[in-house]
Amino acid sequence: MSDTPDAVWVAYADGACRGNPGQSAIGAVIFDDAGREVHRESRRVGPGTNNEAEYKAAIAALEAALGLGASRIELRMDSQLVIRQLAGRYRVRNSRLIPLHGRLLDLRSRFQSVTFRNLPRESNRQADALANQALDRSS
Repeated sequence: MSDTPDAVWVAYADGACRGNPGQSAIGAVIFDDAGREVHRESRRVGPGTNNEAEYKAAIAALEAALGLGASRIELRMDSQLVIRQLAGRYRVRNSRLIPLHGRLLDLRSRFQSVTFRNLPRESNRQADALANQALDRSS
């Protein structure tokens, strides 16, 4: 890890759900500021909706990045809803998403900077595969 004050880590996160609602899982991959993979996560998160799984994936990625010592992070996801809600472009009206959104805002405040970037699904394949692997393991 470099000591450059403007060094940015990158986290990819994705949620998956079988049925909506149904069993859900998350996948996340984090790269340090030198581009080295430093964390990967693939686990089930219980029943819920796809949007809840997306939020939980983002939370897991930011929590892991904090634990690894990142101070600046770019969170990349293919969930347009989550990214737009975090950017303040969409309101969070779903009562089940409000506490998850609040947790992400709290996590954001613990970094020097956080950038949220929406990706096309094909650019988030690694996190998507990890989320689906978690669902497949227990099927």
